[in-house]
Amino acid sequence: MTPVVLIAEQLAPAAIDVLAYDYDVRHVDGTDRAALLAEVATADALIVRSATRVDAEVLAAGVGLRVVARAGVGLDNVDVPAATARGVLVVNAPTSNIVSAAEQAVALLLAVARHTATASASLKGGAWERARFVGVEVQGKTVGVVGLGRIGVLFAQRMAAFGTRLIAYDPYVQPARAAQLGVRLVGLEELLRESDFISVHLPRTPETVGLIGEKELALVKPGVRIVNAARGGLVDETALAAALREGRVAGAGLDVFVTEPCSSSPLFAFDTVVATPHLGASTAEAQDKAGLAVARSVKLALDGEFVPDAVNVQAGGVVDEDVRPLLALAEKLGKVFTAVAGGVAASVTVEVRGEIVSHDVGVLRLATTKGLFTAVVDERVTYVNAPQLAVDRGVEVELVLNDDPADPHNVVTVRGALPDGRSVSVAGMLAVHGTREIAKLTGVDDFDLDLNADGIVLFFRYSDRPGVVGAIGTMLGEAGVNIAAMQVARREAGGEALMTLTVDSPVDAELLSTVAAGIGAERGSIVDLRLNGLS
Repeated sequence: MTPVVLIAEQLAPAAIDVLAYDYDVRHVDGTDRAALLAEVATADALIVRSATRVDAEVLAAGVGLRVVARAGVGLDNVDVPAATARGVLVVNAPTSNIVSAAEQAVALLLAVARHTATASASLKGGAWERARFVGVEVQGKTVGVVGLGRIGVLFAQRMAAFGTRLIAYDPYVQPARAAQLGVRLVGLEELLRESDFISVHLPRTPETVGLIGEKELALVKPGVRIVNAARGGLVDETALAAALREGRVAGAGLDVFVTEPCSSSPLFAFDTVVATPHLGASTAEAQDKAGLAVARSVKLALDGEFVPDAVNVQAGGVVDEDVRPLLALAEKLGKVFTAVAGGVAASVTVEVRGEIVSHDVGVLRLATTKGLFTAVVDERVTYVNAPQLAVDRGVEVELVLNDDPADPHNVVTVRGALPDGRSVSVAGMLAVHGTREIAKLTGVDDFDLDLNADGIVLFFRYSDRPGVVGAIGTMLGEAGVNIAAMQVARREAGGEALMTLTVDSPVDAELLSTVAAGIGAERGSIVDLRLNGLS
């Protein structure tokens, strides 16, 4: 059945084109609560902007939801904890508007410095008042950047072109990094005292709300101009109005407010305040980038791939391109481990060996954990809820790195101890075939294998003897199950053997037991490693 992608607000046509070929794309007015609740019931993915409220009620109604995507930076309208509890991936577009936001801050700073908005209104009102609107140059001034993250860096780079002196306050940035950008790191009080212009570029958190308030504004250099195009509430609006009234602050450029929409504020009474209705991301380019980013993330999520922009996934973030191909392998090994073990292990170790350990491979533990529980819980297992499923069942999953220079291959091995004292291990690697990398199962316990980790795979352990291969072929053939590939591994003739078979169709538990009994195996195991089985 084709997955349904429900779009609740306007999205760039290019973003819709990314989804339309593979999915059933539907539309709903996200502000119409009844319509949203009705439509989300059949949706696999929900895409919103800022007007649609995705709370616990919507998430509960979306019984098949796998991903909620916000085509923008903030997530104020999405209940992320509720989504996480239901195993629903939440993604946004964290870098879609960074250029637009930085440019908006520059525009506000220049507009405040040159009285652009007030002079425009005056002229359009019929007055020619050149003397009234004498501004200040930016060149040679000290610009204080509060927050040297991605947007703060872009803002600083643009202001450097104006010939300014740049200082910044950010306790999480190293001085050497700031120096590379031509910025001198200082404390907040020093920044307030030295800056001719101050621009704020911080997220809204309990620690940053009111960061620049009455006490801080009492320290500013007289005549300072302040810009906030980040989040409302970082600059105390009441204290700012008082500082403007007293003349300590010469002007302000504001794109964000503590309460939005905001159509009335004491700050609007000042001619020296330039105010815009949260336009930081309101460019055609930013809107297109946001839509395209979340469309690609939704596609990854529905295809069962790791999503770099997921906000509620442990080990979220950018996955190195060299590591990414190992994600599916690690998940498949987790599935094989559980199938061979016949249950959940008490503890599991994911060992990664080879040159790949020079990269951040922590996400492979997450992928393995996802695979471990896919066949043992009734709920859908995702990158979101897999860690909690392990915690709930008391399963510790540990990552071990082994940089073995003697081994040219990157190998992932999953080992675990079972409650009954048995230990199980499965290993795999990526093998290059032409231009493709193919996931291979290379070992189960101490049996060496060379098996493509794909398709529906059966495992049987039995005493090696003549006639077993023929017997299995006969039983599966009579049941209408075609064998695509078969491999037997053994330590010695007449000893214990491991047979693996890749078959073209599912095998039910009854047939699996019948075949196992027919060859004298204690039991059989089955695991579905088809690509569309990974989600």
